[in-house]
Amino acid sequence: MAIVAPDVGIDLGTANTQIYVKKKGIVINEPSLLVADREGRHTVRAIGEEARVMLGRTSADVTAVWPLSDGMIRDFEMTQAMLQFFMRKAIGVSRLVKPRAIMTIPCRVSPIERRAVRKAAAYAGIRENQLHLVEKPFASAVGCGLPVFEPVGSMVVDIGGGTTEAAVISLGGIVVSRSIRMGGVKMDEAIITYVKREFNMLIGERTAEDVKMALGSALPMKEERRVLVRGRDMITNLPQTAEISSTQVYEALSAPCEAILAAIQHVLERTPPELAGDVLKSGIHLTGGGAQLFALDQYIASELDMPVLLARDPMSCAAIGAGHLADQFELLHRIGKSSFLREEGEE
Repeated sequence: MAIVAPDVGIDLGTANTQIYVKKKGIVINEPSLLVADREGRHTVRAIGEEARVMLGRTSADVTAVWPLSDGMIRDFEMTQAMLQFFMRKAIGVSRLVKPRAIMTIPCRVSPIERRAVRKAAAYAGIRENQLHLVEKPFASAVGCGLPVFEPVGSMVVDIGGGTTEAAVISLGGIVVSRSIRMGGVKMDEAIITYVKREFNMLIGERTAEDVKMALGSALPMKEERRVLVRGRDMITNLPQTAEISSTQVYEALSAPCEAILAAIQHVLERTPPELAGDVLKSGIHLTGGGAQLFALDQYIASELDMPVLLARDPMSCAAIGAGHLADQFELLHRIGKSSFLREEGEE
C-alpha cells in the first residue's frame, strides 16, 4: 500500500458531498446526511446513501441530520463524523502521509466558518497546512473547462442544495459575485408549502423532491402532466392521496426561479463593460444540481435575452474543478485572493 495518500478535491455541499481522488476521478457522491440517536446524537446509525434510504422512515429514538445549511457547517460534530467517513471510504486509513486537499466553499463565508471547515477537514485526516479553500463558482468554472486564468470574462451560476452563487471570473479571480440562500432544498420547501396550502396535506422532503424531479419546471409545460402524491391530512391526521399537476408545481417554483434570476441580474449590473461583453458572447454557464430543473436555462435566457448553457455534468462540476486543481497544485498560486468589484451579498 502507498505510504503517501493521494491528493483529493472535495465539494462539501448542503445536499450532496463529492470527493475526487487524484488519478481516479469522483469516487464519493452521496447525500450530506446522517441518521443518529436522538438522545445526545453520539451514536451515528447511518451516513450518506444508507441514511437517505432511512429518510422519513426513522423511529422515534433516531433522527435525520443534515449537518450543513446554506452551504456551511451548522452541526460541527456531525460534519466531522460524516467527512471522516467519506474520506476513509475514498482513500482508506493506512497512510503515513495524510492527503493534500482542495475544498469548495461559498463566496459568502466568515472567518469563523472558514476555521470550522479547516477543523473538520483536519479531523477527517487532511493535512491542515495543505488544505486549500476555493470558492465554489471558481471550482465549477474550472470543472466546466472555462478559461478562468485568461483575461476573458466567464460567468458561472452554481445552483446547489442550499445556495445559489452567481459570479463573473477573469484572470484567476472572482470579479463580481452574489450568493443567496436559494437552491434545491428551498425548491422542495416551496412544493411542501404549496401542497400544505392547496391540499391541506403534509408531505415529506423526499416526496417533494420526487415531485420536483417528475413535474418541476421553470416554464409552463406544453402538455400538462399529473402525479399522485401521498401524505398526511392536516385535519384528520390520516393518510391521504392527492393529484398534483405540472401547472401547480410550476406555480410553486416560480418564486425560487425569480430569486435566482434576480441574483444573476445583480451580478450582471455590476460587471465591468468589457467583461460583460465577454459574457454576452460566451453565455452564462449553469452548474449544480438545482440547475437541472427543467427549462431553467430557457427561462433565464428568455428573461435576459442572452445565451445560457447547462453544463454537461452540472452536479459534478465543482468536484471535477476541485479535483483538477488537486491534480495540478501549481495552479493555486494563480488564483486571485481579492477583486476590485467583489461584493459578497446574501438574501
